[in-house]
Amino acid sequence: MAAAVSADSWLYEQFNTDGPVRTDYDASGQQVAMLNLDRTSGAGFNSKEQYLFGEFTIQMKLIPGNSAGTVSCFYLTSGDDDGHDEIDMEFMGNETGQPVVLNTNVWASGDGKKEHQFNLWFDPSADYHTYTIIWNPTNIIFKVDGNVIRCFKRYADLAYPSSKPMTLHATLWDGSYWATEKGKIPIDWSGAPFVVSYKSYSADACVSGGSCPAGSDSFYATACVSGSACHLGRDGWMSKQLDAAEWGTVRWAERSYMRYNYCNDGWRFPQGLPAECSRN
Repeated sequence: MAAAVSADSWLYEQFNTDGPVRTDYDASGQQVAMLNLDRTSGAGFNSKEQYLFGEFTIQMKLIPGNSAGTVSCFYLTSGDDDGHDEIDMEFMGNETGQPVVLNTNVWASGDGKKEHQFNLWFDPSADYHTYTIIWNPTNIIFKVDGNVIRCFKRYADLAYPSSKPMTLHATLWDGSYWATEKGKIPIDWSGAPFVVSYKSYSADACVSGGSCPAGSDSFYATACVSGSACHLGRDGWMSKQLDAAEWGTVRWAERSYMRYNYCNDGWRFPQGLPAECSRN
């Protein structure tokens, strides 16, 4: 069984770090991890454990002002090989006054290109906001401040991340070639160093090779043996399906804030849209 991780030590207890990462504490005693980006280096942290299904939540405060060209991430990946699995929440910076774009994506057995992108409806640099990924055997759910904005469903005959344990990552990097207006607006380095802050991380997840107790408090990582029956988790994440109200929230996000849906991009898929597009 995984040991409890105290609120003031989550970063170094659960993650390895890369690049300029600093820590501090907020007024409530929560540890804050700050990733820095300048001309010489980005930064990140990655989990010491690998997970097979789980609920992962973190609070983030993004770069204020002109963040064009920067990319801040919270994601899971099985690696960087051609057949890898990955679940992404990527925050694509923008010019001052323009909305930051949240890019969600799913890769399965090396097959990606499944982006849904949303303009955030608040200033993500003014305060912390909560971002959640729920990954279970039947769907992948993306949430912002508790609101479901996307559900990627599993179909028996299509690729889905279900067998490769994944590591959790948070990164801040230079995405000038891609992030803002398809690379038209690069980073203005006069604003460096850029800082993204993370706090209040929690994982209720199946750790590859471990055992799986029933549920957890917010700073436990529960575990189950990879390939075994792992049915219980906090708030029922393992069997989580969207109810009617949550599907309503998805439609609200799509109607009001979606800026890109791969299922509407016939130019990108001249041989026909991916099969799941006609089923959702």
